[in-house]
Amino acid sequence: MSAKHFILATAGHVDHGKSALVKALTGIDPDRLPEEKERGITIDLGFAHLELPAPSPAAVSQLGTQNPEIGTFRLGIVDVPGHEDFVKNMVAGVGSVDLALFVVAADDGWMPQTEEHLQILTYLGVTRAVVALTKIDLAEDEASMISSVQTKLRDTPFANAPIVPTSVVTGRGLDELKATFAQVLADAPFPRDIGKPRLPVDRVFTLRGIGTVVTGTLTGGSLSRGQSVVIQPIGRATRVRSIQSHNREVEASGPGTRTAVNLPDVETEEVRRGHILTLSELGAPRDTLDVLLEKSPRLTGNFVDEKVKDREGARSPSFRAASRALKDGALVRIHIGTANFPARIILFDQKQIAPGEQAVAQLRFEPAVFAFAGDRFIVRDWAEQATLAGGIVLDPDARRNDFRSEGQQTFLRRRAQSAGEVDACVETLLARDGVTQRVALLVKSNFSAEEISQAVTRLAETGKIIPLADLVASAKHWMALRQRAAEGIDAEHRAHPELAGLPLNQLRAILENDLPSPEVFNTLIADLCKNGFVQVGVAIQRAGYRPALPPHLQAAGAKIRAALVAKPFEPPSRKELAPDGVALQALRFLRETGEVIELGEELVLLTDSFTRMKEVITKFIRKQGPATVSDLRQSLGTTRRVVMPLLERLDREGVTLRQGEHRVLGKKS
Repeated sequence: MSAKHFILATAGHVDHGKSALVKALTGIDPDRLPEEKERGITIDLGFAHLELPAPSPAAVSQLGTQNPEIGTFRLGIVDVPGHEDFVKNMVAGVGSVDLALFVVAADDGWMPQTEEHLQILTYLGVTRAVVALTKIDLAEDEASMISSVQTKLRDTPFANAPIVPTSVVTGRGLDELKATFAQVLADAPFPRDIGKPRLPVDRVFTLRGIGTVVTGTLTGGSLSRGQSVVIQPIGRATRVRSIQSHNREVEASGPGTRTAVNLPDVETEEVRRGHILTLSELGAPRDTLDVLLEKSPRLTGNFVDEKVKDREGARSPSFRAASRALKDGALVRIHIGTANFPARIILFDQKQIAPGEQAVAQLRFEPAVFAFAGDRFIVRDWAEQATLAGGIVLDPDARRNDFRSEGQQTFLRRRAQSAGEVDACVETLLARDGVTQRVALLVKSNFSAEEISQAVTRLAETGKIIPLADLVASAKHWMALRQRAAEGIDAEHRAHPELAGLPLNQLRAILENDLPSPEVFNTLIADLCKNGFVQVGVAIQRAGYRPALPPHLQAAGAKIRAALVAKPFEPPSRKELAPDGVALQALRFLRETGEVIELGEELVLLTDSFTRMKEVITKFIRKQGPATVSDLRQSLGTTRRVVMPLLERLDREGVTLRQGEHRVLGKKS
């Protein structure tokens, strides 16, 4: 059984012993900066790793896990700052977390950053946690402290999180804490490989003789040695020269692992924390995201202990700022992945979002942001003093002018109700856009190509969408498009019964507003031709439709037909057939509908006559061998006036081939 990779991140108030606990568990000191050593607090992200044996069969059985064959666990540990001045660094470390380690000091209790970190993890969708009650050797009433923490976790995703009393001084609880990690993760789904690797960069440094190295927590797929990648949102193309995971050189690194990548041709000044190492085919950054925002209901209650109030007895400034309503037009900081971007919030039909409320909103950035539908993020105030809200990306390719449109609002409301369901995401996208390229369907999402393909199949079986070669369309939209095309063709038949059908360029103009690309029009024509229509040259007509001469041309047309039928192999000249303007119009109609063909400026034949003459010539040459013009003229019983342009036409078509004075059969005879 192979090792399973997960990411664990610490959370908790400053000086509650997070870094000391990580060091005691792993033997690795996550505080690496001189200033951190000097001040005794974590300022930036620290990293460590821990390998755990699989939980005992009894523990696995007790949990009722769906993963009974569990190997060892390799935990990448991200130690985050607890001080309120460095919460922005904390958020950068918890973007891809499988397990949160809440650290609460037994001699201090629940504190402001404990509460803020809990809200951040909840906003980010983290559902698994273990609580380490540190400094238990200093506790006056252990049972009371455990009860207090349980109260704070009530009505949160971590309400049932195990609480383990620990002390790095006495060593109490350390082995139990490791065993608890394994037990909780035994029932955790493994990090998903959807074929869309993203490495949000959290550190950048240079190694002598190696060059620029970036590190991060890899999600969504694998990266391998030699692979071409791109740095987003700057669009810088590069490649992977080498990879390390947990200080080991590897050929490839998979999702859920701490990963270091050497970029041979990139200067350290080009890349920074917040950039993303990914694949070029996964789309481009955008300066606008349509999202669902929510403010925690915990901001309305008394979730801060009395002793953390400020000197005036009011709530802490950060709590006061966080609990205020989030207003339309507010300038905020958006933390997504390891990035931190300024953005302006635009609400649709309300002025603000109060604690406990949700709302569809638009985030407008400068510069652009690289994100997927389904990505979660944190909203903090402009001064970086308080966490205001959280959110989830609904449309990663939003357009500013579309936000208030009825179609986009319907799309956003429906997607907000089912952002994690692939069928719903496919259906809502096509309900809004009508039709899109299959390869572009939900590329910027947290669904794999296989999941998307299966969703297309399911929705097609229910009649909600229609797969069309390289496209996929909403059934409602496509049927309406097909109906509009049919109505346009029928209208042309009624208005101009003498014409072969509706010219394709005119049909394109009729449907212009519903055609996002030329490919859609071409696919529509192919679909129509499978469903009762026929393309004739550059026009399209209903199958079975036969053009008819308008009344004022019918007499002239009948006269031309009679003349050509009377002498099929020796027809009159064009001037004799069409001596006036009316006859010329009739002749043009017969030519455009394919009833007659032109062999030259002065020679016109019925199409049936041309076919018969071609058969006579091919049979003669096949039986008699190479033939002269005279031989073929006599076989047809016609004149050189007719046979010469006829043979030239057959030569061009490859039916005959001229060899000196003779004709032989060509490849297309």
